[in-house]
Amino acid sequence: MSQVAGVALTLFLVMDPLGNVPLFLAALRNVAPARRRFVLTRELLIALGVMAIILFLGRGLMELLHVTQPALATAGGVILLLIAIRMVFPSPDRPLAERVVDEPFIVPLAVPYVAGPSVLAIEIVLMQQMPGQWPLILLALVIAWAVSSAILLASSCLHRFLGERTLLATERLMGMILVIIAVQMMLGGIRDFFA
Repeated sequence: MSQVAGVALTLFLVMDPLGNVPLFLAALRNVAPARRRFVLTRELLIALGVMAIILFLGRGLMELLHVTQPALATAGGVILLLIAIRMVFPSPDRPLAERVVDEPFIVPLAVPYVAGPSVLAIEIVLMQQMPGQWPLILLALVIAWAVSSAILLASSCLHRFLGERTLLATERLMGMILVIIAVQMMLGGIRDFFA
């Protein structure tokens, strides 16, 4: 059970729901208040579907492309590190938020805000590092997604209650934790390559 909790915590941190609260609010700004919960629920379910598909098909795709586990772990670490650095040191000229004109569909809420490249890369790495343990990884994924979804469904309340500064501070803290996870992934990939 501790292994499920560890994997779920890693996936939860990478999904970064608290950091996504301002991004979700900005993306849903032009959506009628009566439709926001429906759109948000739809996008969260699409994100879960994308993550589940990659969980089961990602490894086969990597084998088809002849991508080795050390290369995947290193690349996943690099992607995660770049995202984490942008979380810790946000730049006004390169914000994480994407421009949304009308009601969002798949992009940017489902992909890449929830099912982002770092989450998908970590899923594939986990499937390669823990062969035959897909039920455990799937359970951890569903737990991380459920907690993230609960936070994002309450995004308006959280934004009012915690305020912009607290959410920003939390996002930076999560970013620092993700930097550590990213460096560990890269070092693990490099070690496995030279082993």
